[in-house]
Amino acid sequence: MTGAGPGPRFGLAELGRFLEIQNLGLNLPFAVAFLLVAATGRPSLVTVGWILVAFVAARNAGHSFNRWADRDLDAANPRTRHRAIPSGRLAPRSALLIAAASAGVVMLAAFFLNRFALLLAPLALAVVFGYSYSKRRSSLTTAYLGVVEAIVPAAVYVAVDGALPLAALVAVGAFFAWGTAFETVHSLGDLESDRALGLRSLPLWLGPDRSVVLVAGLHTAALALLALYGLASSLAAPYFVGLAAMAALVLVTDLGLARRPISATVPFRRHFVLGALFLAATAVAVYLPGVR
Repeated sequence: MTGAGPGPRFGLAELGRFLEIQNLGLNLPFAVAFLLVAATGRPSLVTVGWILVAFVAARNAGHSFNRWADRDLDAANPRTRHRAIPSGRLAPRSALLIAAASAGVVMLAAFFLNRFALLLAPLALAVVFGYSYSKRRSSLTTAYLGVVEAIVPAAVYVAVDGALPLAALVAVGAFFAWGTAFETVHSLGDLESDRALGLRSLPLWLGPDRSVVLVAGLHTAALALLALYGLASSLAAPYFVGLAAMAALVLVTDLGLARRPISATVPFRRHFVLGALFLAATAVAVYLPGVR
């Protein structure tokens, strides 16, 4: 575990598993939807490219740093001790190198986007890295992750316009509520391991039943703010039809969560569907002739 780099079995497939590339789809559809609105449906290919590069790199930076910071906790948890660092397939310093290289890519992308993006990029990275230590000190870890996810719409608007208009700030509030709800659900599945390892979370503090109520309230707030975002952005009816479909799916999911509070698998999978719905509704509202 002390070598300078990945072992001989640590190829691209293993790197993909380490970074959990399959979960990129959790927030990427939302980022693309915000991009379409921010650029009024006409983003330049260069801007799109650098935004996507920055999005993936920021996620990889935070994920790699978290795996490094959590290496001892992961080794003590039966559910995570098979991960690359505790199992010895990846050296801890290699995870740090991946995090540093990814952060460098974020800064490079910000440089090519605009000055405001370059100015804010270090702050965004500091927030992303800070999560790894918040769960050791505060029960508001899931809310902290909501802040991390709320960076997405803000970063997109800054990248496109070099500014944060009112609509972007509404989207930030919506995504804070949305992200906090998602991470609270995810934490419900880790109650026993978090308690055993001395970690903190909202579900441990509030208990499963109250956490489920909180999730429902956060989802309601997020959908209401996304509706306001649509109004502030002058989006057409298909956007709101998509929100209604999202609300129906969220209701079904939250009712299921109320019956089985510690089962986070179904809500996790449905998050991909919700993101796809949001992107599809936004794209139709932006591009379909005659709906604007």
